[in-house]
Amino acid sequence: MAELLLELFSEEIPARMQAKAEADLRDAMEKALKEAGLKWKLLAACSGPRRLTVSITGLSERSADVKEERKGPKVGAPDKAVEGFLRGAGLSDISQAEVRSDPKKGDFYVAVIETPGRDAKDIIAEAVPAIIRSFHWPKSMRWGTGDLRWVRPLQRITCVLDGQVVPSDVDGIVSGNQVEGHRVHGRGPYIVTGWEDYSKQLEGAGHVKLARADRREVILKGIEAVCKKAGLEWIEDQGLLEEVTGLAEWPVVVLGDMDPDFLSLPPEVIQLSMRTHQKYFAVNNAKTGKLAPHFIVVANIDAADGGRKLAEGNSRVLSARLDDARFFWELDKAKPLEEMAEKLSTIAFKAELGSLGDKVERVAALAKELAPKVGADPDLAERAARLAKADLVSEMVGEFPELQGVMGRYYALEAGEPAAVADAIRDHYKPQGPSDNVPTDPVGIAVALADKLDTLVGFWAIDEKPTGSKDPFALRRAALGVVRILLENDVRIGLRSNFAKAGATFPTTIDTEKAKTSARGAAEAIFDATYFTDLLSFFADRLKQYLRDQGQRHDLIDAVFALGEDDLVLITRRVEALGAFLGTEDGANLLAGYKRAANILRAEEKKGALPDNLIVDGALIDAGADEEIHLHQTLGQVRHDIEEPLKNEDFAAVMTELAKLRGPVDAFFEHVMVNDEDQKVRANRLALLADIRDTLHRVADFSQIEG
Repeated sequence: MAELLLELFSEEIPARMQAKAEADLRDAMEKALKEAGLKWKLLAACSGPRRLTVSITGLSERSADVKEERKGPKVGAPDKAVEGFLRGAGLSDISQAEVRSDPKKGDFYVAVIETPGRDAKDIIAEAVPAIIRSFHWPKSMRWGTGDLRWVRPLQRITCVLDGQVVPSDVDGIVSGNQVEGHRVHGRGPYIVTGWEDYSKQLEGAGHVKLARADRREVILKGIEAVCKKAGLEWIEDQGLLEEVTGLAEWPVVVLGDMDPDFLSLPPEVIQLSMRTHQKYFAVNNAKTGKLAPHFIVVANIDAADGGRKLAEGNSRVLSARLDDARFFWELDKAKPLEEMAEKLSTIAFKAELGSLGDKVERVAALAKELAPKVGADPDLAERAARLAKADLVSEMVGEFPELQGVMGRYYALEAGEPAAVADAIRDHYKPQGPSDNVPTDPVGIAVALADKLDTLVGFWAIDEKPTGSKDPFALRRAALGVVRILLENDVRIGLRSNFAKAGATFPTTIDTEKAKTSARGAAEAIFDATYFTDLLSFFADRLKQYLRDQGQRHDLIDAVFALGEDDLVLITRRVEALGAFLGTEDGANLLAGYKRAANILRAEEKKGALPDNLIVDGALIDAGADEEIHLHQTLGQVRHDIEEPLKNEDFAAVMTELAKLRGPVDAFFEHVMVNDEDQKVRANRLALLADIRDTLHRVADFSQIEG
């Protein structure tokens, strides 16, 4: 068994690309060796700022011999068929093939192709250049005069099998057994013979932590240590943690100081400036929980002075950044939000739907309409909507687009706006992802819903919907945001009526070839069955996505949506109760009974044999079997008893009543023949089956339920 070490060493690999490149190299090597017939015990990979590495242990030294039999044409077949067989099998003459007999098909040719195994060294020598040349990077470059593309100039290929170099040449880069360590602390070069030797030298004298997990652990422990010593708390930032893990080969955590005067800036501005421009972590005072005038930097050097000069240098750079931010802050505060909002009319939202100023007007009108339904003050909701996007023209948001809404809140508070208005400005973009919170204040809920519904209705009206994986206007996120806001705040509104209200806020004309309609026409199109059904189905898919994450079944959502209900809270309650009911023995058996009844009715409908008016005749029932009588009586009682709990939305009670049908339905199918010879009796029993179906359809369309 052999051991292989492969390292591809280059100039700096962007941090965001390292983890995927590591996985891609591992997969490519695994595929190449498997296709060549080699086996191994362990294949592992690691990545860092300047290198991708693969280590394989227990590698077979040679691939196995392969014997393949390829069946050919019958003896006596036309010459062209024989010639094609010879070419495919790699034979020069038919005499090289065997003749075999089949009792039914007669004699036919068989080519026995024997492929001898190959040395692992030869296989790897071919595989490595092929992998390098075909390797995919999100962005790549060429350099010098070669044709090779790599994320950054590739400088060295280290490829060693059992201590011996596996020769290869990629655009003049010849493989060898040398590696390079840290630029400052242990550059080397080092001669390596395998993984153990490689990792020992690089992680020792070379000062390189090879594994991402190890570098991450060093950083986390360093953060914990400096924070504990200084009485600070790290403001956790997993995204930045992953990024700095890919920036330092030998990570060293250093605590820096910031001028306390900058704490007069909004904390989000300070944190984002640290994160975006400098890759620093922000910290809070452990006692007060407020932002502290310090920062944490992950250096790629172990300085002799403990990082003091490094921290001072970083502090000067940060001060320059924050000076700019303070200038923007003061400049923006001097300008009223209403004045900023006026500029929105000069910014395009979507050509067919007008400017951003037009959108603000529509959202303000819709937010005012929605406010009473969510418990908000209509005037405050309208005010918040008119100011919600004003900060998009501010200097601060121009510098930090991520702070849209956040800065608007600060400017609103500075101007003396009510807290509810300021918070709604901040929250109306929420939720922006699955981990983001939804607005919880009524004014914020009204504005957030209005903003998202306006976008969805507008894009549906001009027929620009998501296709496949493409969703350039984040319409799926907007619809899922509406779903989450409604469900997590228990907000009861009907989607249909609010689609109409959103459409009605559009102006009377839209000058666009694509829409080929007026905005008023687009609004009216919402009432058209096609537009309405399609948009509601889009929401149904987002609801499925949300409830599936909560453990609910997608088919139950379809079953409830089929009733035409558009109150997502009500739909969810029905789905939850239905799921719990179908999880019981009574529920599962009643579903089976329903399926049987529905299948019989469907089969009869295909024959065209169903009577026009399926109404149960009580006299015929009374003359029927006991099971038939019992089912009819129970159906009548259940239909009566579910009315009140349905009205009160007590779906658990509804399911309890439906469970009473399980026994009578089972008994009916066991003892009663539906297709009786007497056509009146047959029609009456089909009507009874229709009663079963229709009773269950009061709760959900059971035909949509799987099982």
